[in-house]
Amino acid sequence: MTTSKQDQSEALTKGDFVEAAEPFQLVAEWFADAQASEPNDPNAGALATVDPDGLPNVRMVLVRGLDAGEFVFYTNYESAKGRELLSAGKAALVFHWKSLRRQIRVRGLVAPVPAEEADAYYQSRPRGSRIGAWASQQSRPLESRFALEKEVARFTARFGIGEIPRPEHWSGFRLTPLEIECWHDRPFRLHDRVVFRREDATAPWRKQRLYP
Repeated sequence: MTTSKQDQSEALTKGDFVEAAEPFQLVAEWFADAQASEPNDPNAGALATVDPDGLPNVRMVLVRGLDAGEFVFYTNYESAKGRELLSAGKAALVFHWKSLRRQIRVRGLVAPVPAEEADAYYQSRPRGSRIGAWASQQSRPLESRFALEKEVARFTARFGIGEIPRPEHWSGFRLTPLEIECWHDRPFRLHDRVVFRREDATAPWRKQRLYP
């Protein structure tokens, strides 16, 4: 008996994912389900990094896409996470969709996106967000809300109604996964967990089912 691609897709969407040979189709299916059902920021993930002292940091970021098997997000390179990502070159992400009872954990290597890619995404942002990228010294001490609003006003006046170029300190990262774990809630906490691992970005995936 053969299974059509449509049947395979429906099976993955329903959560019967343990037969998936590689993770990216499954991740794409689950992201599509989240976009259809989650009321706010279905692309939000918790990004974990490590500072120079070895202490972990974690915060929520908006992942802007899964492109060519890489998770893409943007930030201020002078922020805490920007500096830690540039220094360590590795990170972890977790996505949890409570209403779908699903979770994806990702670990891998990070690298800056090409400048032209960052330029294109920056110009797609709302004008206020582009001004904010200039006005906010992200993660650094702020004396008052008024001080931030003054910077916003200063850069709004500086650029007027003209083009707002991308600041050199604002760009993106691509996380190339070496490990992806997919989790689906089951009754009595007997959850389904499948982990995919590979040695590098060119190596084939190895799949293993885990105890819940």
